[in-house]
Amino acid sequence: MITSEVRDDVGVVAIDRHERRNALDVEHLDELRAAVEDVGPRVHALVITGRGTSFCAGADLRGVHGDGFRTALYAALHSITALPVPVLAAVNGPAIGAGTQLAIACDLRVAAPSAVFAVPTARNGLVVDPWTVRRLALLAGGGAARTMLLGCDRLDASLAHARGLVDRLGDLDEAFEWAREIAGFSPSSLRYSKLALDTLFEGPWETTLDTEFEDSWPKEVPT
Repeated sequence: MITSEVRDDVGVVAIDRHERRNALDVEHLDELRAAVEDVGPRVHALVITGRGTSFCAGADLRGVHGDGFRTALYAALHSITALPVPVLAAVNGPAIGAGTQLAIACDLRVAAPSAVFAVPTARNGLVVDPWTVRRLALLAGGGAARTMLLGCDRLDASLAHARGLVDRLGDLDEAFEWAREIAGFSPSSLRYSKLALDTLFEGPWETTLDTEFEDSWPKEVPT
């Protein structure tokens, strides 16, 4: 399930499927989007995390068929980037595939020592959308993006921090304290800076490349 709470003007949304390593299916992606859209407008900062030992292991094979997962995933990611308040990912463990996409959709990332980032699409015959490729390259650098997408390399917390993919090293408590500090800043300044960063560097969510590779998407998406 997806849980949410609000404390000190900070919202916390958590994926609580630790028995499935917090893997996501369409139902839980819809719940995640709904939680973000419900809590986000009511707080000054939002933290997204996972319960248990994983942040998000990617797609749950048991509930992933056809294009429904991709549509639900993009909707959830867009709900995060569209929020006018800063969103922090407290990456408490492995963030694989959709887990890395979820982490980079957030504005800032705090990673525990057990965190690992990977986008192993080439192993599974999949592709990610152009937004993911661009965002990953902007955050971690073109070299790291190539090693992750072409070499299917994994970045542990320390290497991800060195590359810029992770902003701070720490656990959920440290992520929450940072979010609480940010929540005390000027909301209008934060909103402007987030909009400026997204507008100047991110651009629109293109789908051209994604649809060109439509046939490469299998009917079942591996984790």
